[in-house]
Amino acid sequence: MTWATDRLDEIKQPGFAPPAVVARLGLGVLDDWGPGWVRKTWSPDQEDLKLADGSVFGGYIAALADQVLAFAAMTVIPNEARYRTINLQVQFLKVARGHPLHIEGRVVDASSRLIAVEADFRRPDGQRIATACAQQILLPMAPGAPTAADTLRVL
Repeated sequence: MTWATDRLDEIKQPGFAPPAVVARLGLGVLDDWGPGWVRKTWSPDQEDLKLADGSVFGGYIAALADQVLAFAAMTVIPNEARYRTINLQVQFLKVARGHPLHIEGRVVDASSRLIAVEADFRRPDGQRIATACAQQILLPMAPGAPTAADTLRVL
């Protein structure tokens, strides 16, 4: 176990109180995880996330992507490292509306400096509405600095 996998276990516990930024944005938390993968379901409960035509604002989908891709990276990050997103791409395939989204993230590759991750966003009927990919750079823990767990409490 690492600081990151301990945090993932904490996040998926029933009754987990997410950090203020996660609660304010309504991103939700994590359903489950294993080495190299994560899974969550998100329901668009906030009307103010929708555009005039009822579709979900694409920037919000990007925020969900960044969160789930970070969770995926956390499944493999070494205990002595922290990370940051250095690249994020989202491809929209269909319009997201008021339906729940099933989001799965996975590690595609990991080296001593980078973790490459991908995610799929699907409607309940299985239709994929978006894909996302990111790269996470691994950074060493700085002596005397807050731990990665402290730094990443926003997840």
